[in-house]
Amino acid sequence: MSERYPTGTDEEREAAVEAASLAVQRGELVVLPTDTVYGIGADAFDPAAVRGLLAAKGRGREMPPPVLISSATTLDALAIKVPGYARALVEAFWPGPLTLVCHQQTSLQWDLGDTRGTVAVRMPDHDVAREILERTGPLAVSSANKTGMPAATDADQAVDMLGDDVAVVVDAGESPGGEASTIVDVTGDQGRVLRLGALSLAQLNEVLEPLGATLTDEG
Repeated sequence: MSERYPTGTDEEREAAVEAASLAVQRGELVVLPTDTVYGIGADAFDPAAVRGLLAAKGRGREMPPPVLISSATTLDALAIKVPGYARALVEAFWPGPLTLVCHQQTSLQWDLGDTRGTVAVRMPDHDVAREILERTGPLAVSSANKTGMPAATDADQAVDMLGDDVAVVVDAGESPGGEASTIVDVTGDQGRVLRLGALSLAQLNEVLEPLGATLTDEG
């Protein structure tokens, strides 16, 4: 069974962040709040933990989890050949509900699943999530739900679906966003929207059109 940690006071929040960080270091799974929906997270560099995350959700290796980071500067540690239009999107929308699918650094010692040489990266706009990430480093994080079920927007829903599989649940109340991130593939000369979410195509293109770039929606 998971241990649940509130975050209502500074003391509670510190205890929650510490508990989650230690659980990740032990190779365990955690539920954490983000600015979109609740996530289930594991150390991105611990293949066994990532396998456990996929198993908890009922997913296979063909659906590798995104990686959450605490700072935009970490992107270049995980990805290569990041195009200029992608950096413009980072500047405009990070931290926030934008996930970028990039070419991954070939030297990374990790196994997120069948990524075909890519990594999906996001910097969440949620203080508690970023505090955890600052201590753990990059986390493989997928929405806190069983595959096929709606994503959890509060800790109760996450516990109902995943409570037996996670060590720590960080409870920060209702998700402020409640809608999943928009996913953009930036591995090519022109970006492609793979999933529309909290950010619309118009919002993204408003940033890119002055640069002479636009995105296509293939979601």
